[in-house]
Formats: sequence, C-alpha cells, structure tokens
Amino acid sequence: MRRRTGSTPGGQGRFAGYDVLTQLSTWDDITAGVVLRRLGPPQPLRFFSPAEQATATALLDHLLGQWDEPRVPLLAMIDRRLVEGSTDGWHYADMPTDAQAWRSTLSFLDADAVARHGRRFAELAREQQAAVIQGVQDRSTDGEAWHGLPAKHVWSLWTRYACTAFYAHPWSWNEIGFGGPAYPRGYKNAGLDKREPWERPERRSYDPIPEVRQTMQQRRERLEGGR
Repeated sequence: MRRRTGSTPGGQGRFAGYDVLTQLSTWDDITAGVVLRRLGPPQPLRFFSPAEQATATALLDHLLGQWDEPRVPLLAMIDRRLVEGSTDGWHYADMPTDAQAWRSTLSFLDADAVARHGRRFAELAREQQAAVIQGVQDRSTDGEAWHGLPAKHVWSLWTRYACTAFYAHPWSWNEIGFGGPAYPRGYKNAGLDKREPWERPERRSYDPIPEVRQTMQQRRERLEGGR
C-alpha cells in the first residue's frame, strides 16, 4: 500500500513534523483531488516501452538521487505528460519534439552503455551508470553535441521533466516546507522569513550548495580515476 504522506527519500528533515496534507480541508474539492491523485498508485505506463522504462527509471534515480523507497513516481508522471502531449508548449529548434527526444536519448544512453561495458544502461552498476550520465553533462558544459543533438538541450530536457515531476509531489513539498496550493484560502504572510500559522520553521538552516559542489567534485574525480 502506498504511503499517503511523508517526505522524499532524500529529504533532510529541515522542516521536522511538517505535513502539507494537514491543510487538505482548507482546499476546494478540485484542488484536493488533483493533489491526492498524485499520491495514489501510479497508473500503468502507456508511453515508454519496457526497455525504455528500465533505462528511464535508472536515469531519473540518478538525477534526483532517489535510491530508496518510497520514491516519488517520476516515471509515471512523465509518462502521463508525454501520452497526453502536456509539454511545456515549446521545444528547442535543434531538438525533436519532447516525446521523440525522450525515446531517442534513452536509446542513446543504452548505446553508450553497450559501447563502454557491453550491457544496456539499466544493467550497469550504479557507478558505471553515473559515468555514462556524466559524459552527457560534460558535453553539455562544453557546448558539444551528443549523438547529433546539443548535449545542453538534452540535459535541459531530462532535468526539466524530472524536476517538474518531483516538485509537483506533496512529499517534496514536505521536504522544502511548501504550503501547497492553499486554494481558496491563499497566503497572507508573503515575504522573506515570514510564515503562515500552519508552516514550520527550518530545523537546520544552512546553504547546501558548497556541500553539493564538494560531493560532485569528489564524484567526478572518482569517475575520472576509474576510466
């Protein structure tokens, strides 16, 4: 049975005890329905093939660091968007449409994995997967192409869809202390360091960016050392 409330696996507990669903009774029925559907069992996938599902799941786990259950069901949320054509309303002129771009880039990840290790991307060890993904990000930073597509636009596609899905989920709202749609009640204490009565203060207020950069640098050095 799927948990109705909680935090994401990677949550740092910065808003201890906060649960956005305690405000459910203040939302109108339509708003509450939209939010609660995101907590229900994921619908069967209709866009991604079984092989694409395996590759995409591994990719999304790396992008959001979701190594443990319960995971935010990113793949199901992205699959639904692509089936329904609910894109951002645009795509880069030098990229295919989002649906085709997802199919193509997942196949390219598999191709890189086979070329390097003789196995599909989902079959690789986590560190090997990370190295394949890092290769795309490195090309993105350097403004290079990857399998004939601009790597920076491929990276944008993946992270844009992944982050949109992740931060549309109530577990992520708990992680960042977000009060949800708050409709029709709204917010009255807008402003820096101002909180509504139902919101919680940060238990640990710190800037994670230096720590993340250090971790990424260490990871890059390990990957480069293993080549």
